[in-house]
Amino acid sequence: MPSKLRRISRALLSVSDKAGLVELAQALAARGVEILSTGGSRKTLAQAGVPVKEVADVTGFPEIMDGRVKTLHPRIHGGLLAVRENPEHSAAMLAHGIEPIDLLISNLYPFEQALAGGASFEDCVENIDIGGPAMIRAASKNFDGVTVIVDPADYAALLSELAAHDGATSLEFRTRLAAKAFARTSTYDSAISNWLAKEAGEATPTWRSFAGTLAQSLRYGENPHQSAAFYRSGEARPGVATARQVQGKELSYNNLNDTDAAYECVAEFDPADSAACVIVKHANPCGVGVGRSLIEAYRKAFRCDSVSAFGGIVAFNRKLDRATAEEITQIFTEVVIAPDADEDAIAVFAAKKNLRLLLAGGLPDPAARGLTFRSLSGGLLVQDRDAIVLDDSSLRVATKRAPTAAEMSDLRFAFRVAKHVKSNAIVYARDGATVGVGAGQMSRVDSARIAAWKSEEAARAAKEQTSWTRGSVAASDAFFPFADGLQSIIDAGATAVIQPGGSMRDAEVIAAADAAGIAMVLTGIRHFRH
Repeated sequence: MPSKLRRISRALLSVSDKAGLVELAQALAARGVEILSTGGSRKTLAQAGVPVKEVADVTGFPEIMDGRVKTLHPRIHGGLLAVRENPEHSAAMLAHGIEPIDLLISNLYPFEQALAGGASFEDCVENIDIGGPAMIRAASKNFDGVTVIVDPADYAALLSELAAHDGATSLEFRTRLAAKAFARTSTYDSAISNWLAKEAGEATPTWRSFAGTLAQSLRYGENPHQSAAFYRSGEARPGVATARQVQGKELSYNNLNDTDAAYECVAEFDPADSAACVIVKHANPCGVGVGRSLIEAYRKAFRCDSVSAFGGIVAFNRKLDRATAEEITQIFTEVVIAPDADEDAIAVFAAKKNLRLLLAGGLPDPAARGLTFRSLSGGLLVQDRDAIVLDDSSLRVATKRAPTAAEMSDLRFAFRVAKHVKSNAIVYARDGATVGVGAGQMSRVDSARIAAWKSEEAARAAKEQTSWTRGSVAASDAFFPFADGLQSIIDAGATAVIQPGGSMRDAEVIAAADAAGIAMVLTGIRHFRH
């Protein structure tokens, strides 16, 4: 693409975010650029002593309707859209007193911030910008002749460009910024359309768009040959997107994915009821524990699969303390995430320079609805987040023997964990801790056997003679299509099972449980996770 230079003689500055505005305007004025502005932007510049002309003086029409109409005028849009070398455009400009605008500096009303902050419906509507996107799109379409800036972070680059080209900008520069400007208005409109669809109760609108703001360019994706980046959607949900990274190396694609999985799982456990810890490896929990303290919960989680815990992601539901931090740093850990941490804990982690410590500022609400999506060739799959939370009123004992109080507590715990394990999922638990996790198998029987085998290996490593699944309970993320999956759990020594039910062979499965003398609870809730 050739470097076609365009000198900037006249600029329109109309922004909501006024960070750096005065300094930019002063630099432009020093280059002899005529500055037009509106409303609050004009007032800010005038108070700073920057020579500025009111847009109303250019259009001959005052701002009306509380500022809703101020730049929607031919003398503004003609100045932005006119093709400089087109004789007909030049004649129209001359006939109607339209002067070219070479530079547009505009950012939009803070709709996304208003929405994230819980603003009322009326306030959200008032924060929908109309004139701003219209001007931005006009200037962006005419990038051959107009420079458009929508992000204060680009002010320095603009000034450098002007310095390099004696007050002009190159076509390459204008093209790149036009692409960014169109992306910004697209992101803005996505937020508005998705909000309105939700307000209208429209679950599957005809057109659906998703957008994000670049948070981090990643070194690579799941594998070194894949490029990747992390974008924030603007959803006000505590987690990796909102967390403050206190220390450690840059997070990788896999780190981000695994940390999200760990934090969503640990949020299933109310910190007011118990401390909880989740250790994740390759997006699956390899150990989960609850206890009276974080260190107790961590030890329970770690004990389930200490081999897989090496190099894992560790998530907590309470503020981290020194004792827990010291325990974690006994082995190599990739990421630790929690709502907060005290200064002593932070000091302990500081000795491990490569460990990433993230403080999210809160826990995500496991019952809060939202959308998730993933790409397919040629499309997107969109669904509600799996936000259903286990409710005792939905539980039904299906066997002759009801679970004991201790078994029922562990069954609830295991089913919460199974929700976050890749399907087919089988989770064995005892005393508020996982003792075996079987994930992602094509056969539910294999998941049950693998989880039991891993439990046996862990017990052997701990120099215990009996597999930890003996006397445990088990959870299945979906129903048993045949009794063979349940039989594997019975063979592993579990005394109670929790599962959704709903199979054509439920009666056969329940009969097998009764024959073995184990308790079975049906939830009516399936938690497939692919």
